[in-house]
Amino acid sequence: MEGFIQAVEAFSAWLWGIPMMAVLVVTGVFLSFRLRFFQVKYIGYIIKQTLGKIFSKEELGEGTISPFQALTSALASTLGAGNIAGVSVAIYYGGPGAVFWMWVVAMMGMATKFTETVLSLKYRERNEEGEYVGGPMYYMTKGLGWRWLGIWFALAFIVELFCSIMVQSNSIAGNMAESFGVSEYLVGLGAMLFVGVVVIGGIKRIGKVTEKMVPIMALLYTLGVVIIIVMEIDKLPSVIWLILRSAFVPMAPIGGFMGASLAAVLRWGFARGVYSNEAGMGTAPIAHATASTDHPTRQGLWSVTEVILDTLACTATAFAVLISGIWTSEIAAVNPSSLAALSFGRYFGNLGSGLVALSLFLFVITTVLVLVFYAEKQVEFLFGLKAAKLSRYVYIAAIYIGAVGGAKVLWHFLDISLAMIVIPNVLVLLLLSKEVVELKNEFFYTDGRYYLKDKTKG
Repeated sequence: MEGFIQAVEAFSAWLWGIPMMAVLVVTGVFLSFRLRFFQVKYIGYIIKQTLGKIFSKEELGEGTISPFQALTSALASTLGAGNIAGVSVAIYYGGPGAVFWMWVVAMMGMATKFTETVLSLKYRERNEEGEYVGGPMYYMTKGLGWRWLGIWFALAFIVELFCSIMVQSNSIAGNMAESFGVSEYLVGLGAMLFVGVVVIGGIKRIGKVTEKMVPIMALLYTLGVVIIIVMEIDKLPSVIWLILRSAFVPMAPIGGFMGASLAAVLRWGFARGVYSNEAGMGTAPIAHATASTDHPTRQGLWSVTEVILDTLACTATAFAVLISGIWTSEIAAVNPSSLAALSFGRYFGNLGSGLVALSLFLFVITTVLVLVFYAEKQVEFLFGLKAAKLSRYVYIAAIYIGAVGGAKVLWHFLDISLAMIVIPNVLVLLLLSKEVVELKNEFFYTDGRYYLKDKTKG
């Protein structure tokens, strides 16, 4: 059994190295060109129509929750340990230049996430309770007529989500035990009860919770970084130059940093960008499909903003780690994933380390919350609404099982099951990209009902 697990781990490491990164990066590049880099051309308009409309009460169309609630629900899944620990590891192994390539991949990922969100809105439908549901399984079935692929996606996603929920809850328990000495059993029970109460209320309750929790946790963490930047404002220009210069030049060893080749810079930058924003993985469109909107493209703009905000969270970690200089210290080699906590600790003492631990807890607990919802939607697609409501209790129970370290053997299959949903999803995005181009052009160019109308209002 041990030999089999090692073989699975080796295959997963290879698969999520160059092969999967190439698939996702090439997809983002292709879609960016096909959509004529709208994410750059209309960036001001996108921000104005999303973040600029957070407090707007204007009803634009039909849906189950508000566009902002859909955004925060999707963000709850993408914002997680990867934004803190993942970025720290990328800098340690790839150097500061990895941050630049993370930015580049994020820009390409905007086109991918826009594409899957627009398709999800176009092919969404109402369930028995009148709520809107959508996602890759729906545009695979209705867009291409490939229900068999929708079934494949849903089944693979169920397996992936079950593993992912346990891994995330174990991360919560381990973090709280290490930082505050709280028992994994108590953390698991508390997390299970919290998620259960919220999820049983459906997407409307999830939206109400995430629209409050996600901004608070993001602002809390970002505020700490801003204070560090202000305290070391004289270092900011040199840090930015370091990121840009080392993106194209191999990095020599400095202190505890072992140096990085250009290949390592690209590998870690691409990996962090791909893993963090989840573009092409088919997750966020499930949340965005529930939004109230008058056009699929308009909600697609919110998904672009989602990538921007996720990348800002990663950038915040990068600036804290680089400005503090902790990434070149000897202690960095002991546990590269803790660089953010060490950076905060250098400036704020135990309070800073506690802030990072609290941020990690909030990031991960909201991730688990939305993952349970995603899992329920897969069961609904396959077996109907009644089965979906029953399945939520199985996934809620998985939170406790994962927290106490149960079923760890399943975790080794997490990356493989993730690849089983990414590959078919990316294939369908490419095949249906013409429809997305047409919807984008309709919104921005055709008759002025949308974009020109908004410009006139502004």
